Amino acid sequence: MLRALDIHDMLLIERLGLEFHPGLNVLTGETGAGKSILLDCLGFVLGWRGRAELVRKGAQQGEVSAVFDLPDGHPAHAVLAEAGLPGGPELILRRVNATDGRKTAFINDRRASGEVLRALSATLVELHGQQDDGGLLNERGHRALLDAFAGHDDLLAATRAAWAARAKAARALSQAEAQLAEVKGEEDFLRHAVAELDKLAPEPGEEAKLDAERRLMQAGEKIRADVARAAQALGPEAAEGLLRDADRWLQGAADRAEGRLDAALTALDRALIELGEAQQGVEEALEAFAFDPRALEACEERLFAIRGLARKHAVLPDDLGRLAEDLRARLAALDAGEGRIAELQLELRDAETAFARAAEALSTARAEAATRLDAAMAHELAPLKLERAVFETRLARGDAGAEGVDAVAFTVATNPGAPAGPLNKIASGGELSRFLLALKVVLARGADALVLIFDEIDRGVGGATADAVGRRLARLAEGAQVLVVTHSPQVAARGAHHFRVQKSVSDGMTTSDVVALAPNERRDEIARMISGAEVTEAARAAAEDLLKG
Repeated sequence: MLRALDIHDMLLIERLGLEFHPGLNVLTGETGAGKSILLDCLGFVLGWRGRAELVRKGAQQGEVSAVFDLPDGHPAHAVLAEAGLPGGPELILRRVNATDGRKTAFINDRRASGEVLRALSATLVELHGQQDDGGLLNERGHRALLDAFAGHDDLLAATRAAWAARAKAARALSQAEAQLAEVKGEEDFLRHAVAELDKLAPEPGEEAKLDAERRLMQAGEKIRADVARAAQALGPEAAEGLLRDADRWLQGAADRAEGRLDAALTALDRALIELGEAQQGVEEALEAFAFDPRALEACEERLFAIRGLARKHAVLPDDLGRLAEDLRARLAALDAGEGRIAELQLELRDAETAFARAAEALSTARAEAATRLDAAMAHELAPLKLERAVFETRLARGDAGAEGVDAVAFTVATNPGAPAGPLNKIASGGELSRFLLALKVVLARGADALVLIFDEIDRGVGGATADAVGRRLARLAEGAQVLVVTHSPQVAARGAHHFRVQKSVSDGMTTSDVVALAPNERRDEIARMISGAEVTEAARAAAEDLLKG
């Protein structure tokens, strides 16, 4: 609900503060008093496009502030959250216009862009008038309006879910077909590469192990001869034989040496033991360095094969195993691709069938709702002196989407036998305003989150028709806040709150002001609307009758 509007130095308004209320708020005043200025200022703070020059003559800048009450669940909360702006039960919009044309917007005292401001305004206010080129006249929104009137949210949700499932199945099939086409192009390479890798079957770490074995065998070939000569020098024909001869000779002499050879014999025993250990180490080395030249050749052949395959595929030798697994998986996908494509095609057909069923159920419900909407409109149009007009909700086959397959358009024929067409192309100005009012009344569902503004929607009608307009506006206001700019006393009398727009001249400066009217002032204002500049007692009496309803 719009709770307050403050205007400083805008157009003809120097300073103005207004408080609005729930229900039907009417604004009246003489032609030229500035009623449209008030709407221009409200549109300015909401970010709407409007007049280029808004700052009051002589002022440095103009400023408009609007305060809205936001109940829990109001759509504006989501806009604020998405924009990272502070929320709460109160929303304060402020917009400043400098004389050079620069505009600055604030939302809850935080700087904000015009884009965010307009997104918020779409959740706050809806303007209807004879020049209305959006809202109810925008054919792109007619399907959503029909769905809201029908109240078949379950069918709409089912259709959206079925469309999402269909889209998911279509994406899966498209991706699988693209992958299959890509893999098919490299089928020969995959089969050859997998066969080559499977034949070699390299293992992680094998390249390093083969390299070490190769270097060991190459080194052994060079040093084995020296080790063999060392083994010969330590053997029985050389060092070992000499030491054993020395031991035998000393043992034979020890009995006669009275212990002088004991130490030498002990040392010689140790030397023989050490010599035996040396011989064992040399023999083990000889055995380790012993190799079959064919083994070296086989080692080198496998090592070079692994390294060559790694260079061919531009991977590390230890990554050849993972590469083989990847290529085998791609080859398996190729081999299983046709079968998978067939499965996905079946899934897509099932999803399309499910969507078609959901869309058909939604179309049937829309057709039934369209009949009810047309009947409700016929009921509303008669009191508005449009009993000869025929309102028709037309359903046609449109592009399939999350909302089904229906294109919806509200059309009207103003006279029997006349061709039907869009509201804004068939109806005249006065007729259009009444069509819009009737449509809004029919489409209203409980408390409306929007503030509804009707700008001179009653122009060109009077008497019983104007009274019917007023009654319908009052009915709308039972579930929403409604602001009406009107020249009709019948409409003004239906208001719960009445404001008069008036113009004055002081020191050569023209200004507009808006005042809230007390009950007796309401009577005089309505009497003025009935009789003109001179308010007569008869006009006051007529005004009393209108106010009594």
